[in-house]
This record gives sequence, structure tokens and C-alpha cells, in this order.
Amino acid sequence: MARPAPDRDAAPTVQRLRLRYAKRGRLRFSSHRDFQRAFERALRRAEVPMAYSAGFNPHPKVSYANAAPTGVASEAEYVEIGVAARCDPGKVRAALDDALPPGLDVVDVVEARTPDFAQRLEASVWRVELPGVPLDEARGAVGRFLVEEEILVERLTKNGIRSFDARAAVISLDCAPGDGPDPDCAILRVVVRHGTPSVRPDDVISALRRVADLVPPKPPRVTRLAQGPLDEAGTSVADPLAPDRAG
Repeated sequence: MARPAPDRDAAPTVQRLRLRYAKRGRLRFSSHRDFQRAFERALRRAEVPMAYSAGFNPHPKVSYANAAPTGVASEAEYVEIGVAARCDPGKVRAALDDALPPGLDVVDVVEARTPDFAQRLEASVWRVELPGVPLDEARGAVGRFLVEEEILVERLTKNGIRSFDARAAVISLDCAPGDGPDPDCAILRVVVRHGTPSVRPDDVISALRRVADLVPPKPPRVTRLAQGPLDEAGTSVADPLAPDRAG
């Protein structure tokens, strides 16, 4: 069978849009692959004029950046799309938000006016709720964590068990009382620098277990609050879309 000729008339990208979206509620259990499928369906429903790659198997021009792990909620996930006709970012945000299921919420859309967006995602701010863990116990564990220079933890990867340092990537770690009805629910706020291998909140919890024998009796609830460039103080992150708005 003869191969079809490549599509040489694919519409070029005339505008790039950067989107911030959230994973909330039960949708935190959706995988990155689940989101990809839902997002591409939403692009079609919203009739976004997508640009496509050329060749024998064209794909919509969609680029994902540093997705959160499955089971983790997030207020700061990012994706970039290329479109074949200029669009109003506010209208695209509203149309995509309507087309996605509740819990996958498009928070912001801006026109991409600067390069190297992925390099601006230097660190993440995480909120880790520890149900059943009293505040004093959590504070003691945090104190032991912070005095260590290196804490080796293990994680199962597709290539087997891997050991790495979970301490070096943690820029700051503090503890606060819970803000819900459970008095024994300490809340951690962790700022983690992105790197290779990436240090995730479950790695920090593993490190707390290692240095302080902290074992939450119930599964922790984790939310990414923000990701972006480190601020001037080096203790939190700034809005990575700010340079595009300024441009």
C-alpha cells in the first residue's frame, strides 16, 4: 500500500497561548495521560483553531510543563498551545473551562510573548496536610529534617529502586496547625527546587520518616499551590506568566 503524502498545507502557528489550570477534588486522581485526552477533547469542543504539526501523522501543537503526580491536587499546572488564528485569551479560557469537567479548571490564559517558559519553572510550593499528626510532633520532625545536610530516600522507578538525596532540593519547610475541624492535622508548607531526579512531596514525607520516625496514620493530602521562578528572597516562587503579561 502506498504511503499517503505528508500534509504540506498545515496551517502555521500564528499565536501561542500559555494556560494555567488546576486539578481539584476527585480529579486529582486523574493521571497526566487522562488530562491530555480530556484537554484535546476540550480543544475540539471549544473550537479552538489549533495549529498542527506537519508530516504523516499531524498532532495539535500542545506542550505540557512539569505535571504534578497522580493523586496530587494542584492550583498551578501549565500547558502551551499553538493556534492557527489569533484568539482572545479571555475567550479561550472561558470556552475551555466550560468544555472541561469540573475539577479540571482553566484559571488563566495569556499570550506567549517570551521564550524559555519551562526554564522559569524553577521550584514548586506544596501544601501537605498530615491527618492524625499533632502539631508538636510535626514540628519536631521538621526540626530534625532541617538540621540534616543529606537525607537519602528510595523510590521505585521504572528502572528499579533508586536512592537519592531528598534534603538538598528543599529550600524551605515549615509547619502550621490545621485549619479544619481536625485538631490533629498539621500542615506542612514546602518549597522544593526542581531538578533531576525531581524531589516530590512523598519523598519529603519519606525523609521525615527516616530522620524522625514520622508516620502519618492516614494518607497525606497534597496540593501544589504554585510553581515558577524563585523570588528575590529565595523562599517562595513568583508568577511565571508575569513576563508574558508585561510583554
